[in-house]
Amino acid sequence: MTTTLSERISQSAFDGSRLRVVLLLDLYDGAQKQFLEAYEHLRNQVASVPGHISDQLCQSIENPSQWLITSEWESAPPFLAWVNSEEHVATVQPLHSCVRDTRSLRFSVLRETGKAFDLAPEATKGRLQASPRLGDGVVRHALTFTVKPGTEDIVAKILADYESPKARVDQDTRLRRTSLFMHGNRVVRAVEVEGDLLAALRHVARQPEVRAVEEAINPYLEQDRDLSDPDSARMFFTRAALPTVHHVTAGRHKAENIRRHALFYQAKEGCGMALARLLAGHDEEAAEDPASIIDSSTIFQRDDVVVRLLEAVEPIDAKPAQAVGIDGPGKVARLGRLLDGGANAVPTTEQGIPHFLTESEMTLVTDRQTTES
Repeated sequence: MTTTLSERISQSAFDGSRLRVVLLLDLYDGAQKQFLEAYEHLRNQVASVPGHISDQLCQSIENPSQWLITSEWESAPPFLAWVNSEEHVATVQPLHSCVRDTRSLRFSVLRETGKAFDLAPEATKGRLQASPRLGDGVVRHALTFTVKPGTEDIVAKILADYESPKARVDQDTRLRRTSLFMHGNRVVRAVEVEGDLLAALRHVARQPEVRAVEEAINPYLEQDRDLSDPDSARMFFTRAALPTVHHVTAGRHKAENIRRHALFYQAKEGCGMALARLLAGHDEEAAEDPASIIDSSTIFQRDDVVVRLLEAVEPIDAKPAQAVGIDGPGKVARLGRLLDGGANAVPTTEQGIPHFLTESEMTLVTDRQTTES
């Protein structure tokens, strides 16, 4: 196996390597029997999910209240499709009353040793991450939800007019950047965190100014929620999660020449992952192109919603096809087959491309960066 590092900051769910998922749990006192019953139901459900290979349930030898569930998957896409589904939300619901705290970690399998591996078929051995990737210490995540049509301006004002929470969470974690966009009645909040994402999200949720904003927008949400009810809050944020499936940073442009943009893509039913994969391939090609206007790209995807966050050289409408992700042979047709609305959703003439860029670009409501150390 090569040990050569990727030359670019990169993460991806689309490299085809096997995935190891680690779930750390801390149980309430007296909840062990209920937890084991819930786990058996979950285990039987997940065993039939395409792409699932195996799972293990482990209990700490030092603290019996601490448990560990690990699972292995053929690759990241089938796991993400499962974990973001309504079926998964319903399946794990019985666990919530048993568990005091959880933490989920996801890893591509880079190397593997041992007798079982040595005896494994060559096809299984080959599904390893090709080489280590280079990181920048930043975790990228997004949340999305919709508001009642006609209330967009009210919601935008509420979301723009609040004092930023303190960036420093603890000695190891801080908020680096929060960007909020809207597209019609859809809201997308993208966050960048140095350190522990879960700790940062909990830190933000506890801040009085943030809680006041969340309460203020409650009447305008299409999906009701009660943030004072832990189960209601958990369900809302579970459904609102918009995970990162791909990120690449070329880092060739000066910061003063770059502006942040977000583009919204509504995929056909069942085509969200394929659409995200197509855009990820385009952005990998752009990272190799010295003439590209794209300095970095982050793709978020859940179900049939895909959001592409770009750091790009201005003006992006100078190269609209590149900004949208359709420059190159056959890309217009491929994108058209995956978008809701079919081929009519993507202009086939050069004159029409800027119109599509205008329709897909999200409105920036606020972009907050911190320089706190």
